[in-house]
Amino acid sequence: MCTSASTRPGTRLSRVTADDDAPVLPRIRPEIAALPVYRQGRQAGADAFKLSSNENPFDPLPGVLEAVRGASALNRYPDATAALLRERLAARFGVTPDEVHVGAGSVSLIAQLLLATAGAGDEVVYAWRSFEAYPSLVKVTGATAIEVPLTDDARHDLPAMVAAVTERTRAILVCSPNNPTGPIVTHDEFAAFLDAVPADVLVILDEAYAEFVTDPDAVDGLRVLGLLGRPNVVALRTFSKAYGLAALRIGYAIGHPRVLDAARATMIPLSVTAQAQTAAIASLDHEAALLERVREIAERRDRLAAALREAGWRVPVAQGNFVWLPAGESTVEFAAAFEGEGLIVRPFPGDGIRISVGEEESVEKVLGIAASVVRTLPEGHAGRGLA
Repeated sequence: MCTSASTRPGTRLSRVTADDDAPVLPRIRPEIAALPVYRQGRQAGADAFKLSSNENPFDPLPGVLEAVRGASALNRYPDATAALLRERLAARFGVTPDEVHVGAGSVSLIAQLLLATAGAGDEVVYAWRSFEAYPSLVKVTGATAIEVPLTDDARHDLPAMVAAVTERTRAILVCSPNNPTGPIVTHDEFAAFLDAVPADVLVILDEAYAEFVTDPDAVDGLRVLGLLGRPNVVALRTFSKAYGLAALRIGYAIGHPRVLDAARATMIPLSVTAQAQTAAIASLDHEAALLERVREIAERRDRLAAALREAGWRVPVAQGNFVWLPAGESTVEFAAAFEGEGLIVRPFPGDGIRISVGEEESVEKVLGIAASVVRTLPEGHAGRGLA
């Protein structure tokens, strides 16, 4: 039997259903209904290594934990502006607090900036493959994503990205080091890129892994802002990776106050917790010890990448806290082989496998599986470096 709403004057009838048990649901935007939900890297059991989410393998420093325990006023709202952290970061980078914006991780800052600049009929340009959240974040704004393929060595093709800019382009995303492939954009490349991009197009420099970079030629968004003074550039950093605060979700943006004000207008109020702000400040207080850990991870990364190349993989230059295996059509099969040995990695079907640099004990296990599966790739395969 069909159902309907009351027929009082002025009452809008509900749509009927053929099935008495099927509810009438709110209308969802078709593009959102078709949008895949963000997939987090798989969790790992107690006897496995989780190498799927680019997390810092070290536990938080005792001083950071103590600071978080002290921020225990859970019945009070946090400071919506994260003023203490903004002031601390402003002093650190030689800018004003208005040139600093704090959000619940750098991905939330990207979402805010895109909502502030792009809508239906607009375009957002980014390299692909890059951070897997970019397509969804663009789709939510109503804008069109313009994906520019990476170069053969898994780097941003900045000239091609410039060529993709049209009068409808409102924002460009540049990820350095690129997640999930690893290479950086150099300072000189980025400066030339900015010279070619219209001044009214926002350039978002996503530097979530900046602290792991050891290449002296790499772009540094904070240096770019100081040297080049580009008001259309916003540099993003996070405390999730190098500082080991992934569970607390806190990151920051440095840029022109009017651009950041627009982002602040789109943010969910009170989304940065007091505990996250406290932990971030404590991490800056203990930065020397934390960066020593970062150096250890970077050294481990370089050893892992070199050994993978020696085993026969064509591994792109790795400058984050992860390495990339371009496994192509064998990606899912190879990821299962890693998982079978207690190594939870991040497969991107059809493209490759990202392996986070985890505990030292995981390195030899990674190399053992990687060396065994690479031999099954045919000669000439993009992921094979063997002659």
